[in-house]
Amino acid sequence: MTAAIPARKRIIFALDVPTFDEAVALVDRLSGELMYFKVGLELFIAAGPQIIRAIADRGGRVMLDLKLHDVPATVRRALLAMKPLPGIAFATVHAEPQVMAAAAEAQAAGGPPVLGVTVLTSLGAEDLAASGVAKTPEELVEIRARLAKLAGLTGVVCSPREAALVREIAGPDFAIVTPGVRPAGPQVAGDDQKRTLTPTEAVAAGADHIVIGRPIRDAEDPVAAVRAIVAELDE
Repeated sequence: MTAAIPARKRIIFALDVPTFDEAVALVDRLSGELMYFKVGLELFIAAGPQIIRAIADRGGRVMLDLKLHDVPATVRRALLAMKPLPGIAFATVHAEPQVMAAAAEAQAAGGPPVLGVTVLTSLGAEDLAASGVAKTPEELVEIRARLAKLAGLTGVVCSPREAALVREIAGPDFAIVTPGVRPAGPQVAGDDQKRTLTPTEAVAAGADHIVIGRPIRDAEDPVAAVRAIVAELDE
């Protein structure tokens, strides 16, 4: 899957801003440079479905990253409630077996394509151990990716460090979306990501799409930042 995607369509820009107006300003500025925008909890709670429609009106597509994690019936109904919203490329759920089974049912019934979130990129082995999980992030990603494939989901979200492993076990027709991608060079202060790679490294490892937020959003010139990443991937 990964080889056929143009560089500008690989980037999913994380619209991690608190207001509708800030989000739309960034979409207006960047929609000519990339196609995909991630809407997460903060923005969706602040702006609601209107931000999805605003992005679609500007020709963009959305990764609606709500990381649903609830009883199966609620997950299924929530995903089906997204059907009227335009331009949703992916929705996300936590990669728990019951949750993914319900998500697959909704996906098959006309809901959006669903990605299973394997292990958050902010978590390391010590964080999992503190929660009573004895496995490493890599081991847990492998288990959950296999379950997502078996459930019939469109793909998974994992850190770029596990992308090659997931590609090996899930094959080419399985979407791999990787947050925790950071361009080479000085890093943003206060970054909470732990399992990171550069854009080129992530794609080389097997990622179809890379989620990038702060390195673009906080750049002096966000358009130039996007173009630099696209140029790096094109090379």
